[in-house]
Amino acid sequence: MISVVGLGPGSTDYLTPLAKRLLDECDYVVGSTRQLEAIAPHNAKEHLLDKKLADLIVWLKQNQALSVVVLASGDPMLYGLGKYIRQQMPQDNVQIVSGISSIQYLFSRIGLDMNDVYLTSSHGKTPDFDFMLQHPKVALVTDEKLGPYQIAQEIIKRGFQRKLVIGENLSYPNECITQSQASEVVDKTYQMNVVVIIDER
Repeated sequence: MISVVGLGPGSTDYLTPLAKRLLDECDYVVGSTRQLEAIAPHNAKEHLLDKKLADLIVWLKQNQALSVVVLASGDPMLYGLGKYIRQQMPQDNVQIVSGISSIQYLFSRIGLDMNDVYLTSSHGKTPDFDFMLQHPKVALVTDEKLGPYQIAQEIIKRGFQRKLVIGENLSYPNECITQSQASEVVDKTYQMNVVVIIDER
């Protein structure tokens, strides 16, 4: 059985009991170097996540008779590995184990409900900013190329006023959450971040 397990926002404090049990019982655990370090120590053999997902699928098919846990940041079905693995593997041999996404975590930390929030990602793609900014609440998983500053500039370019909440290294000891208007967002490198955009009109 292949179990795609959500690690939560980062800290293992947020791992679900089911995730912990599967990690205790599996033959192999698959993840990035950072993910494997986060869950250590454990008894399973380790397989470093392949840079090409197609190579991961080849490996999973070769080992699907074993109990394999594939680690996914946050929740596997929110811009994670879950969808891809389910599409490529026999579905009766894949289970998805939900985790707390970094977006959920950030909303909880700032005390804002997630009702009617528009979820999207700028990780490896450019969102439809015109459509996105029609929504009163937006949450994005971002990357280095299109991060908080670039998103703020897209807001300013359209003449909008929006508050941005930027969460970095969420759930880790060096967690940093900043709230500012789009015009105040600094051009710098942000670490492992999530952005929430709020229309306060």
